[in-house]
Amino acid sequence: MHDMVKGSNVALTALSENAGSVILSLSWVSPTGEGDADVSVLLLGANGKVRSDSDFYFYNNPVAADGSVQLLGKTPTESGDEDRIGFDLTAVPSDIDRIVVAASRYRGAGFGELEDLKVTLADGSGESLLRFAIDDAGTVSAIIFGELYRRGGEWKLRAVGQGYDAGLAGLATDFGVDIDDDAGAEEALNGAVSNEQADTAVQVSAVEREPQVPPGLVPSPRPTCDEVGPKKAARPRTAKKKVTMPKVARKSLAENESWKQARLFPVSVLKSDRDREMRATSVLLSVMAQVPEFGRRLTAAFGAPAGRMETFTEVSLPHGDTPRRPDGVIRVERAGKLWTALVETKTNGNGLKPDQVQAYMDIAARRGYEAVITLSNDVALDGSPLVDVKIDGRRKHTVALWHLSWAEVTHQAQMLIRHEGVRDKAHAWLLQELLYYLRHDNSGCHGFQNMGSAWVPVRNGIDDETLCQGDSRALDVVESWERLVRQICLSLGGELGQKTLPVQRAKRGTDPKARRSLLADQLCRDGRLQAELRIEGAPGILAICADLRTAKLRTSIEIPAPEQGYPLTWAKRLIRRLAEAPADLHIETLVDGEAGGPRGTLERLRPEPADMLPKGNDTRITGFRLSLFKGMGSGRGNAESGFIRSVDDAVQRFYTGVVVHLDRPTPRRASAMEHAVTE
Repeated sequence: MHDMVKGSNVALTALSENAGSVILSLSWVSPTGEGDADVSVLLLGANGKVRSDSDFYFYNNPVAADGSVQLLGKTPTESGDEDRIGFDLTAVPSDIDRIVVAASRYRGAGFGELEDLKVTLADGSGESLLRFAIDDAGTVSAIIFGELYRRGGEWKLRAVGQGYDAGLAGLATDFGVDIDDDAGAEEALNGAVSNEQADTAVQVSAVEREPQVPPGLVPSPRPTCDEVGPKKAARPRTAKKKVTMPKVARKSLAENESWKQARLFPVSVLKSDRDREMRATSVLLSVMAQVPEFGRRLTAAFGAPAGRMETFTEVSLPHGDTPRRPDGVIRVERAGKLWTALVETKTNGNGLKPDQVQAYMDIAARRGYEAVITLSNDVALDGSPLVDVKIDGRRKHTVALWHLSWAEVTHQAQMLIRHEGVRDKAHAWLLQELLYYLRHDNSGCHGFQNMGSAWVPVRNGIDDETLCQGDSRALDVVESWERLVRQICLSLGGELGQKTLPVQRAKRGTDPKARRSLLADQLCRDGRLQAELRIEGAPGILAICADLRTAKLRTSIEIPAPEQGYPLTWAKRLIRRLAEAPADLHIETLVDGEAGGPRGTLERLRPEPADMLPKGNDTRITGFRLSLFKGMGSGRGNAESGFIRSVDDAVQRFYTGVVVHLDRPTPRRASAMEHAVTE
């Protein structure tokens, strides 16, 4: 390993052939165990300033859209913490001349209170290349550890070790970052105020950039140009931040793929449904009790107060001659009062048993408990309860019956560790282990995975045209379809970190049973199942149509025509935006007063965008409809060839391949005809 001294520099290509992608790590040791610092990165042009405030990366702006910078977060080491930053030097914009890597302390603390400050650099293969130690930090609250810079077409690293008495505020201002001109902001950046004050005192302008699609991840929608410039980013803070898990898995140290990583919640020993139910209940309830943000998120909707939570499993409660053993109990204490819920769990495709749930409702009523929570792979629907129970009106104490699907549990865990964060690294790790467990094939916690016994008869009845309106089996299929759509919303929303909800058109009424009856009659008439998803930040409604007659799935979105410009310009711009979209994407031009305008595949329209325009000069273009078609699975289950898997794959492919590349339109008031009620 190459050892550097302050002021020295070295060419990265002289140290490794894999220097196009590097990981730079900053580390320190706190003698008291309480000291810490926050890392920041600034991209500078030839004038030594940031191009805009979006070139300032910190924990509220951790990833560059082009992948050139990614703050990977802290990793515990034997002696302290190591904060890692990934750089893809091949993706750094050509007008960037230098990359400054700094760290800052908060609440008036100085780096002199920390020991063993050092910088290490590893190449793309994980091999450590160099090391630089800082032994004269003094009382400064911010330090530039080092900088990457271009010389003669190659990247070099300079060991800097320069301190800033003015703290992060002074450092950022020197490099052209626009800090709000108020005392509170400067104090917050210099670490002189508390977490809450820092959250509200500092604001850094951020220019949002066009996101790229990371492998295996669903990206967020692209911002519009209207959002660039005046929009303010999330307020940075130099106090203790929330922890989220890195979206890019670190390089494994395993010798080969046959080595299996040790897991906190093993799944290999699960052999029976009873084993799976007991393990899943214990795993979930223990994580809920240990991670307050997670436990609160799952129970708040059930009326639980915010307080100290404890959870229990296999509790024996008297019930007539035979004691009952609910799978779990949740108790929350607040101001000396207890809130209690009994938990009944099912995994795999096992359904809830009405007699069990009824017994727990009776027990809870007698003992003054507040709720019974059922937990299974099924998804509850309004107006169609999974279990019918009788409420004894003579009892003064009322018990609420709630249902939670494993898909919802997975969604909430994903939102916390991928997007919102928790305040403790151990809590983030616990949620990551829980998420791994829930997603494992052997856990039995896979969410909705069966279209029901009516699926095959209805599909066959549509195929041979013997299915009649009013057939109760069609209603069963419609309910299963609605459960599947709700689960897709949870899955997609968890990946995006955006609110994703099914849309119900007002013209279909607000009564769930009446609406499902209409959809069942429609299924009998034309053999189609249809749904719409509203994705926060998407340019339109994502529509799904499953045609059981043709065994085809269609995913589509309608985007309005721009309010200004020329039609040919619109067409060319749309084709450019869809440069990475699938070649078989269908594009249809929507026009006034006609059934439809010109249409064609993206592959055919790429060389001739003008073919998207209607022939008549007086025909007004109102928008464009983009569609992908896919073969539909026939099985009722969740196997590779099943219907459920095919719908999920179609939505994922359409969003990642098409929607993410589109411009978000300028917000406008929806007309009464466009009004939709989301659930």
